[in-house]
This record gives sequence, C-alpha cells and structure tokens, in this order.
Amino acid sequence: MAQITSYTERVKASLREELLDTAAGILPDVGYAGLRMADVAAGVGVSRQTVYNEFGSKSALVRAVAMRTAAEFHEGVQARLDAADDLVEGTRAATTYVIEHARADRLVAAALGTEAAEDLVPLITTRGEPILRRSIEQGTAHFASRLPEVDIATCRRLAETVTRLTMSHLVLPTGTAAEAAEAVCSVLAPLLDHCVHGSDLSTEDTK
Repeated sequence: MAQITSYTERVKASLREELLDTAAGILPDVGYAGLRMADVAAGVGVSRQTVYNEFGSKSALVRAVAMRTAAEFHEGVQARLDAADDLVEGTRAATTYVIEHARADRLVAAALGTEAAEDLVPLITTRGEPILRRSIEQGTAHFASRLPEVDIATCRRLAETVTRLTMSHLVLPTGTAAEAAEAVCSVLAPLLDHCVHGSDLSTEDTK
C-alpha cells in the first residue's frame, strides 16, 4: 500500500523546493557572499525567519542547493551508464554529459566561470566531499555490477579515478567535453583490462 503524504508535508516540501529554486536563481549573479536570506524570502513571498526555520543558516541553504544540483547530475550520469553495454562507452557518455551539462547549467557555469560566483567553487572542490563521496559510491556500484569478478575495493579505486579525473576536467577545462571524456577513458580502458585480464600496465600498454 502506498504511503500517504499529509497535506502539511506536501506544503512543506513545496516551500522547500521554492526556496531552493529562488536561491539557485540568485546565486549565479551574486555568489555566496552576496546571497541574502531576505532576498530568498522575498522571492518566495515568505518571511526571512521562515527561510531560517527551514535551513538554519545561509551556508546550509547553499549546501542544499549544491546537493540538489548534484543529484540532478547523478541521475543523468546513471541513465547514461545504464544505457551503455560497455563500461568504457558508458563512462565516455557519462563524462561528456557531466561536462556539457555543467556548462549549460546556469549555477554551475557561473561558479566555474564568473567572478561573481567564484566563491561557490569550494562547494564542489575543497568542501565538496559529500558530492565527491556520492559520485564515487555511484561509480563503485556500477563497476561492481558490471565486474562481478573484481573485488569491491578495486571497483572503488576505478570509480574514484574516473570521478576525480572528471572533476579535474570540469574545474579546469582544457578542451571540449568530448576531448575530456576521451582523456578519462584513455586512463580507464587499460585499468579495466588490467583488472579483468591481469595485463601488464606498462607504458606501451597505455599508448
């Protein structure tokens, strides 16, 4: 039997989403330092205290925005991993999606490319541990499901390698999304071959 959500819970959930939407719309223009809880409240038509009651602090509100944005990325990544028969091709599609979606997403693009929102970068780098951990867990589960013969610790190392490389290309881009994905896969492919077949990871193997 489906669980019934009360009217009060639905209203509360709706209010939370409205506050997150409003904060996400303001942040690209002003960054963390310029975000005011009063502006978020005004955008939704509630009191500033209501915003504090929901999130507790500005930092908690911004973290909630970041985690919701990350969840959207994780959903897109999972869809591409699931759609691919091959691990390398799935990683290529997922990496391309992450880079392209980040450049198209107003909040992420602003954080990575504008002076006004540059103080948001730590949310996905030095203070982005929850996002990094969730990404690695997602990758670990996927590798483990496709490589039942490989131990979970190795699957986690593969996932962490792919995740950290992708984030590096995201934060410090040097080319197109396709080029970034190719770079990530050029590292992953020989690692997978070594894990599955035990081949030697020499310089010649990785050329």
